[in-house]
Amino acid sequence: MRLPALRAALRIARRDALRAKGRSALVLAMIALPVLGVAGADVVYRSTDLTTAQQVERQLGRADVLLQSSGSGYEVVQAPLAWDGQIGHWVQPGPEQQSSKDTEPGALAARLLPPGSVLYPLTTADTMAGSKDGLLRSRLTQADLTDQVWHGRINLVGGHAPVTDDQIAVTQAFLDSAGLRLGASTVLGGDHGKSFTITGVVEHPDQLRLVEAVGRPGAFGDLMPTGPDRNYSWLVRLPAGASVDWPAVQQLNKYGFAASSRAVALHPPARNQVPYYAQQSTGSSDRSATVVLVTVVGMALLEVVLLAGPAFAVGARRSRRQLGLIAAGGGDRAQVRAVVLGSGAVLGLAGAVVGVLLGALGVLVARPWLERAGGARFGSFALAPLDLLAVAGLGLATGLLAAVVPAVQAGRQEVLVALTGRGELKPVPRLLTLLGVLMVLGGAALALFGVSNGTMRNTAVLGGSAVAELGMVACTPVLVGLFGRLGKVLPLAPRLALRDSVRHRGRTSPAVAAVMAAVAGAVAVGVYGASNDQEMREHYVATAPAGAVTLLSYPDPAAAPLDRQRAAVERAMPGLGERADVRAVDSPGSCVLGPADCHQATSSASLVAPPAKRCPLMDQQSPSGPGDLALARDPRCLNPVESVRFGPMVSGDPALLHSLFGVDDAAVRQAAADGKVVVFDPSMIDNGKTVLRVSGQSDPANPAWTHHDQLVDAVLVRSGPAVHTSYFSPAAVAELGLLTRDFGSVWRPAAVPSAGAEQRAQGALGKLGVRSWQFSVERGYRAQNSAMELGLTGFAALVALGAAGIATGLAAADSQRDLATLAAVGAEPRIRRSLSGFQCGVIAAMGAVLGTVCGMVPAVALREAKGMAPPSRLLEGQAHVVIAVPWLNLGLTLVALPLLAALLAAVVTRSRTVLARRTA
Repeated sequence: MRLPALRAALRIARRDALRAKGRSALVLAMIALPVLGVAGADVVYRSTDLTTAQQVERQLGRADVLLQSSGSGYEVVQAPLAWDGQIGHWVQPGPEQQSSKDTEPGALAARLLPPGSVLYPLTTADTMAGSKDGLLRSRLTQADLTDQVWHGRINLVGGHAPVTDDQIAVTQAFLDSAGLRLGASTVLGGDHGKSFTITGVVEHPDQLRLVEAVGRPGAFGDLMPTGPDRNYSWLVRLPAGASVDWPAVQQLNKYGFAASSRAVALHPPARNQVPYYAQQSTGSSDRSATVVLVTVVGMALLEVVLLAGPAFAVGARRSRRQLGLIAAGGGDRAQVRAVVLGSGAVLGLAGAVVGVLLGALGVLVARPWLERAGGARFGSFALAPLDLLAVAGLGLATGLLAAVVPAVQAGRQEVLVALTGRGELKPVPRLLTLLGVLMVLGGAALALFGVSNGTMRNTAVLGGSAVAELGMVACTPVLVGLFGRLGKVLPLAPRLALRDSVRHRGRTSPAVAAVMAAVAGAVAVGVYGASNDQEMREHYVATAPAGAVTLLSYPDPAAAPLDRQRAAVERAMPGLGERADVRAVDSPGSCVLGPADCHQATSSASLVAPPAKRCPLMDQQSPSGPGDLALARDPRCLNPVESVRFGPMVSGDPALLHSLFGVDDAAVRQAAADGKVVVFDPSMIDNGKTVLRVSGQSDPANPAWTHHDQLVDAVLVRSGPAVHTSYFSPAAVAELGLLTRDFGSVWRPAAVPSAGAEQRAQGALGKLGVRSWQFSVERGYRAQNSAMELGLTGFAALVALGAAGIATGLAAADSQRDLATLAAVGAEPRIRRSLSGFQCGVIAAMGAVLGTVCGMVPAVALREAKGMAPPSRLLEGQAHVVIAVPWLNLGLTLVALPLLAALLAAVVTRSRTVLARRTA
């Protein structure tokens, strides 16, 4: 086509868009809505993807080096920046290791760094802080915030920095949790600690949820760890002109220091000069996140085409007379097609620009909420011009693609038919339906079974899901006809609406496909998110049954007797119910029952897996050969299990089985009373037997320990994820020659205690010298939806609602002639509104049903793709792909969406009679 003709087509398209403002606005919204989401997601991604300089600022502040000691006798192998990965391993002592052993870490660091370097200790501790209701856990950090070296790592955002030893700055999370305000006082270290005045509010840019108090160096005194318990880390400010380059970092590694240097970050070494990379596994990695991203983006673009396509089809039908006049005036089919494609170009470009602008503006407005939801500040409000240009280009391209089929149809129509507006109804081609069925089956198979091919996983999931959805689109006309058979059981108004939709499949099918595409996206995201949440819920290992209150006791001369601690908890939290006391089980001479220092223990007892289920590497001292590495992949060596709060072996009266383990089975209680050990990990039992291993010194002159294994009767309880904990009845303890010690208590209240009640109990225990970690309330699994998952879910729901509304508007616009006919024969406005509402409700209902089916394909495929990722650990009995369906959300989609569409159409339908102009 020549350029003048193209310009004319674009002018006609522009004038047509301005003349039909309502329809144009709907089309523009269809294109702009997905573009808005993609553009917003890109801005969020770019803003949270920190540059190297931003990462360095958040870790080092204004310092030049972050130095961490791994301990004497160790050598460190690290990435150029230690927070990207490091390995500390013991080596044969050399001069460097001997020096690190003989020299205090701070003095050794000062000696190895350039002369004149200033070291700022990075020492942290955990303690109890006074709150409005009692006590809460808080981290302590000592830093002189008046020194700019901390700026970037710890930022002062309110008040002023502490200037005396009785002042502190705290995080906003501290204030929110404690119920305090700036200027208030709090006691750190429990009720017998020291009082501080809160003078400032600080934040770690990448840890906004951190509960922390920051005081001047030395202000916290005995609350900070000393000696071997101290974590040796420093911020280092180098003298002018000095730097720590990569060779200097490697030299520090030999002395057991991990170093992150600003100079190395800005001028990193070549990859082949970093030994750390050579030691990393080159095996397959978890690419499920990439698969999810590619699929979501691809399906979003497909949705744009399916959503915008019906709009251009409606526009072409509403402009049939105009297009017919172009053909009657000598225009060829290419020029007719160009007019419709011009509409796609004009509205596609406008929608793309509007979507990009609104997406970026939306992120800017929602930035504070997004940062709070993600728990970290943006590095900056980053706009990547090339990214946004590509997103806009995709919007324009999809607008053109959406107009292709309507353009071809407009070019093929007869001139007389176009001028009279009396098109004929054509039957649905059987070949199209057959092709659609094959595409649905083939696409589903490709998506579900193609995930096993790691190299083609992205293409398989995206391509298969898209083919299946397009196949469903091809089947839509036939499916609409099948839905029409339900009309016989419906009342008059919905029956007329359904039969009208079946009779006018040409306009119904595209609208149904539009809603189907949007609902499919929402269902896919919803099922994927619900499945992730269910998998995490199944893998969650609770310290006790949900709602249980636990008190753990260790020998501590400074703490009150355990009975007083129990009484304090029950006074602070009334209504706890029956108490079950827990006793630790071990052999005589163990550190649990004997000396407080475990280095002085002479024996220990534990349960180990029977030989048939035992990891082959369990009894080897240092598995490192090629054969051992192969054995390490044995499922028996991938030990996922954890013990409950009270350790691997506990004893108590039968009530403990209910209170601590949630076991109410009479058969299990009887087995325990008969002396059997109750275990909760299938790998610990074989043919009703488990192994009790008692280790100790057989000869006082020989420090080496020996092991004695004994088969004991056991019973397995499966009440959730496997846990490496066992219950011994008092009879079993006596029979096996073990000993017990009073170790704590557990309560099962009727309702989960509030956070305020927990803080009151912490305050009462703090007065008795009890440490914070010894008391807790098991609140069960909590959904860990990330900001990205929440955003995807919200965006998918928004697109689905928008698509239903837009398709409703288009269907209403396309049925104006029917409404005019009703008005001409005397139908009341109420009848016209109800018919219009039911017409759009039927479209939304059919689209919702088909979209729900289509959305299952990418959701299940994405879950399968995630299941193909190499696991870091294998959960016993849970090495399957979890698929969870959010039935409530699906029910709302299938019911609320059609009702909303029907109500919307009924409201916007004009009551005033507008008769259509006779065209022939």
